[in-house]
Amino acid sequence: MKKSVLTRYRVMAYVTGVLLVLLTLGVIAKYGLQIDGAAKFTTVIGIAHGWLYVIYLIFAFDLGSKAKWPVAKQLWVLLAGTIPTAAFFVERRVSRELEATAADGAPAVAEA
Repeated sequence: MKKSVLTRYRVMAYVTGVLLVLLTLGVIAKYGLQIDGAAKFTTVIGIAHGWLYVIYLIFAFDLGSKAKWPVAKQLWVLLAGTIPTAAFFVERRVSRELEATAADGAPAVAEA
């Protein structure tokens, strides 16, 4: 597996993770704190996250298919972009697993 596949996934995991955290904070500001300016912020960030999440899905699916992950692991990685902060933890775990298997020269199959 090429390192560029993992790098693309990592970049998109961080981008979608940051946008999702910002979106969550915007929703809290809009509905919890009743801040008027938060409505436009949540709209813009929500649209950006939605479009970039689609790219994240493509890259994560590409990585999972090349790493020959089981379906359960693939679904968890795909859903990580919808849970605030989960993308950061899942990305780190996936990166460590794949880098370890690459260093060992073993196939990139990881357990669920």
